Amino acid sequence: MPSLTVNGVTVNFPFAPYDCQKDYMGKVIECLQKKKNGVLESPTGTGKTLCLLCATLAWREHFKDTISARKIAEKLQGQEMFSNTPMSSWGTAATDGATPVYYTDVPKIIYASRTHSQLAQVIGELKNTSYSPKVCVLGSREQLCINKEVMRQESNHVKVHMCRGMVSTRSCVYYTNVEEHTTDRDLVNSILDVEDLVKFGTKQRVCPYYLSRSLKQQADVIFMPYNYLLDPKSRRAHNIELNGAVIIFDEAHNVEKTCEESTSFDLTPYDVASAISAVDKLLLEQAKEATVSEDLNVENLSSGLKINIESIGKIKQILLHLEAVIDSYDVPSDKGFTKAGIFIYELLERAQLTYHSKTAVYEALEEIIGHLTGQPGIFLNTSGLQKLADIIQLVFVGEPSEKQTQQQLMESNTAHFKVHIHREKSFHKKPQSTDVWSSSSSKKQGNILSYWCFSPGFSMQDLKSQGVRCIILTSGTLSPLSSFTCEMRIPFPVSLENGHVIERDQIFVGIIERGPDGVHLSSAFDRRFLPENMASLGNTVANLSRVVPDGLLVFFPSFPLMEKTLDFWRTNGHAERIESVKPMFVEPKGKGTFNEVIDGYYQKVNDPTSKGGTFFAVCRGKASEGLDFADTFGRGVIITGLPFPPKMDPRVVLKMQFLDEMSRKKTPGVKYLSGQEWYKQQAFRAVNQAIGRVIRHKDDYGAILLCDQRFKGSSARAQLPSWVRPYVRLYESFGNVIRDVSQFFRVANKLRPVAEKTSAARRQETICSPDTPSPAFPSCSSSQSSCTQKAKQLDAHLPSLKRRRLNEHSVANGMARICIEYESEVQESPRRPANLLDALEHGPHREGGDPDAAAGVEKANHLSTLSLQCDKRMADEMRGGKRKIKLVQEQTLRGSEGVSGDGSSSSRIKGFLAEMKRSLSQFSFERIIQALQTYKKNDEVEALLAEAAVLTEDANTHHLLRGLYQFVRPHHKKRFDERCQQLTGQGCGYKPDHALSVEEKKALMLQSAAVGPTSSTCSQLNTQQLNKGGGHLHQQGPRAPETAAVGPTSSTCSQLNTQQLNKGGGHLHQQGPRAPETAAVGPTSSTCSQLNTQQLNKGGGHLHQQGPRAPETGFASKRDVPAAFLADVKKAIGEEKSTLLFQAIQSYKKTDNYEELVSTVVSIFTERDEDFNLLIRFCMFIPTRHKKRYKEMLDALKGQSISAADVPASSEDLQSSASSSPPFKTQSKTSSFFSGSQRK
Repeated sequence: MPSLTVNGVTVNFPFAPYDCQKDYMGKVIECLQKKKNGVLESPTGTGKTLCLLCATLAWREHFKDTISARKIAEKLQGQEMFSNTPMSSWGTAATDGATPVYYTDVPKIIYASRTHSQLAQVIGELKNTSYSPKVCVLGSREQLCINKEVMRQESNHVKVHMCRGMVSTRSCVYYTNVEEHTTDRDLVNSILDVEDLVKFGTKQRVCPYYLSRSLKQQADVIFMPYNYLLDPKSRRAHNIELNGAVIIFDEAHNVEKTCEESTSFDLTPYDVASAISAVDKLLLEQAKEATVSEDLNVENLSSGLKINIESIGKIKQILLHLEAVIDSYDVPSDKGFTKAGIFIYELLERAQLTYHSKTAVYEALEEIIGHLTGQPGIFLNTSGLQKLADIIQLVFVGEPSEKQTQQQLMESNTAHFKVHIHREKSFHKKPQSTDVWSSSSSKKQGNILSYWCFSPGFSMQDLKSQGVRCIILTSGTLSPLSSFTCEMRIPFPVSLENGHVIERDQIFVGIIERGPDGVHLSSAFDRRFLPENMASLGNTVANLSRVVPDGLLVFFPSFPLMEKTLDFWRTNGHAERIESVKPMFVEPKGKGTFNEVIDGYYQKVNDPTSKGGTFFAVCRGKASEGLDFADTFGRGVIITGLPFPPKMDPRVVLKMQFLDEMSRKKTPGVKYLSGQEWYKQQAFRAVNQAIGRVIRHKDDYGAILLCDQRFKGSSARAQLPSWVRPYVRLYESFGNVIRDVSQFFRVANKLRPVAEKTSAARRQETICSPDTPSPAFPSCSSSQSSCTQKAKQLDAHLPSLKRRRLNEHSVANGMARICIEYESEVQESPRRPANLLDALEHGPHREGGDPDAAAGVEKANHLSTLSLQCDKRMADEMRGGKRKIKLVQEQTLRGSEGVSGDGSSSSRIKGFLAEMKRSLSQFSFERIIQALQTYKKNDEVEALLAEAAVLTEDANTHHLLRGLYQFVRPHHKKRFDERCQQLTGQGCGYKPDHALSVEEKKALMLQSAAVGPTSSTCSQLNTQQLNKGGGHLHQQGPRAPETAAVGPTSSTCSQLNTQQLNKGGGHLHQQGPRAPETAAVGPTSSTCSQLNTQQLNKGGGHLHQQGPRAPETGFASKRDVPAAFLADVKKAIGEEKSTLLFQAIQSYKKTDNYEELVSTVVSIFTERDEDFNLLIRFCMFIPTRHKKRYKEMLDALKGQSISAADVPASSEDLQSSASSSPPFKTQSKTSSFFSGSQRK
């Protein structure tokens, strides 16, 4: 491995570094050696993370080496150990001036990034270096806990208190094993990320959360999300020691926002009301116990609560006073009012919360929360109590001292804060109906108390005061550095704006002032929704999509602007033009469907038969933050406007006012941005972050197109990243843009030919880490690629690692997998699914070939259509804090055991499970899947109901409980329906026939078929029953010469298979030898007595008994058979689906595409059990060449073989039967259906 010397430190690097990488490592080592803070910007794709790790770890090793050199020198007492190498050459960096240094003083490296998914990428990079430090990754219980009882809780703070309770009583088996595994060599010497730690804990039955905390003590490098550092509460909770540590903030462009949010809060009326309700319940519980006990001493309380009723009552009094104080202010409905930060102490004092009482109140709140969360039974909401406890910790920071009075302390604590009280506008969206514990007071509208921090420097100064060695902030987009460092309120003597590793021919940057129609492009507030502006932007994107190859990213300033613009484009044809070239994919607002959309985009771009795809996203959204659009996945990025923060938002207004106030004060040695400067900075930093998606490594290339006339100003261009500014071109004519962009890609493609497109599955094996230059990097090795893929999936399934993969084989590409354990059973059971429980195990996604790729292509097409339609579900997904779940018809579960066809059943199951996965935490989802699998094996419905109880906790998940009805076996359906009625107030639509198994249904059918008419005469046949089906059986007398009635013998009639005739709904034409052209029939009484009327009626045939003098009714129209079937179909499935069915038949007649016909027919006739007979009757329209396949499909759907007698003859069969019996010649009625049904 190559090595280089930087500032006297030998750095081992995986390959020969570029100049920009040497510069970057030099600045990092300068910060470490000189104990200076640094702010370092290096574009994505320059190997920033790798440089940061190698430089830091090399310096740390050098630090230890110089300690060793000093100790050896002391023992040698001035003598040289090696004659050719004097001791002075070993370095003196570790002496830190005159301070003696020991091995225990070697600084720890605290490496913080925004999310665990980004940390997973960093750890992957670390594994590719020659360094092997002891590492530790800190996470929350939500990410690391493996105790099922704790993870069953949805609320994070409840998990915390439940965990603490189990640890204190040593009732958690995983926690008790921690001590013996702390020194495990495999654990200590391995570099593990969160997912690896969870796997280790699961395998060894040891708690990963407490294991990580114990590893922290001996770790050289500690990885954590940076809110753990910036939030004082989290820092105390994780016991993070900062004295002498080196702190690195990677992806630091979000540090400013995190600093402010970690020290701010919003207290809503719902928070206070739920806290009061929880305390009320506890008071009631304690009062009941008090009536039994003569003494109210703590020792006599059976609950084990360590505070008495009087203390609980004081907590309630504080809450009531707090609610009254907040609501006592008459707030203007539109704006609210604002006070200086120190007002928070005045307000809380009126509620009896002061520095004097804070400790007692906080301890009482913690005791109450711990007691309530530890109770068995129905969970009680304690989030309001937890919010109050957090507020006390946040507001009452520090203690008064001799040097600082209480007033001075309060002033310094609140100097960067504002108190804002405003009306609650969205009170009706609170989950009142789902929270059975909420009191009536929670349903009223009240005021919200907001305490907002407006200076990230408050948190940074707090960090610096902890005695850290130095703080390094680094990211790909920190420009402009001067304004960024100004906000931090601490000095940054070391700074760097690094160049890129790419050449001039790899990047195109154009500012497009006008669209193709000459209209100025602008997203300014007064122009953004003008029809001519939206139309011109649509024409611009449509034209650019033709010249930019492969993947095109289009970023809008905000979600509302994107939605309105896409609606306009859809209405006016712009979307259709874009879609015809590159299918459109739209970033959803919530996290639920994002992974499916982005996977669809990747699949479409990777499809060799497509021209790529267009991904529409918003600045500051998920797609603009850290997603990898390398190579063909991001050949161009279009910025449609400047994403200024919403200017009327109270927090934005107050932030600007705060900065203007600070600027006017002109404190010596302190410089503040003005409010307007900050406002512009926020817009350009979001633009720069989005721009960073397009060039991801040294050999990547792409175009950056800025479609807003405001970019043309020199001040605007100066805000762009330093590596972009030299390449900016200003265009006044749109034609020149198209010409130059086309030329750029022609040249780039010749110089750097595009590799052959592969499937997404193959791409996942070879994708490189986004922060590393690929060609020089051996880091595209399998180890790194798997790590990078792991990081992608962490980001996909664990927004804060909430939805964790518990098994490395559970990689979920969209909806390609349903549950983990069934993967090993695919080969063992090739049979088709006989019921929904089997379908859960053997879905079509488990059949041969490349299911992931096939599913991906299908999903890409589907999601593109959804995106084009700008589905309102995406827009409303997270409205009111909850996802608005839309039940589509295919997922509506009828109360039946009926089994859908392969396509319909699997899509219904996948749709239902996808919805359940989006609505629940990963733990709850996997728990229910496991319960279904267990139920399949042991047939215990009560166990299934017990595990599914989690679905009853929220009214929004009640329909998911009812959805499990489809997986319940017939003999349990009644019980399951009753329990659903008890738990949710609504049943599952149970009917008595649902309790019958398939075999029982068939037996009942055969039993009823065995009963025939008792009379030997035709006149005694029940014509009302016979007429239910719709087919006609014409029996006519001998004196009707115009209809040529002939009576066949009884032996002829007895040979007729009435089951076949009736189930198909066909006509029975019995014709005599003297009337071949009309074929009317008059059977004898002995013949008629042999007709099984019950079987005839099931099929829907009519038996018309007519006298010899009624010749006018004896003629059977050629369209009678399809007319009968059509009548039954329309009655069963409705007009709309009937139209779809007959369109499919007409298409089949023209194309002979059997698969297309059957997919339509099965999806229509398998939604309900009662329609299944229509699917069997439909066989009469299937030609002989396809009949065998159709019957096999019916067998699979029915779960058993369907006899030939059950399947009606096709038109071709009838024709061949007629032609084989000369001299008779019969026109097949069904053969005319294909040509006649649509004319009807």
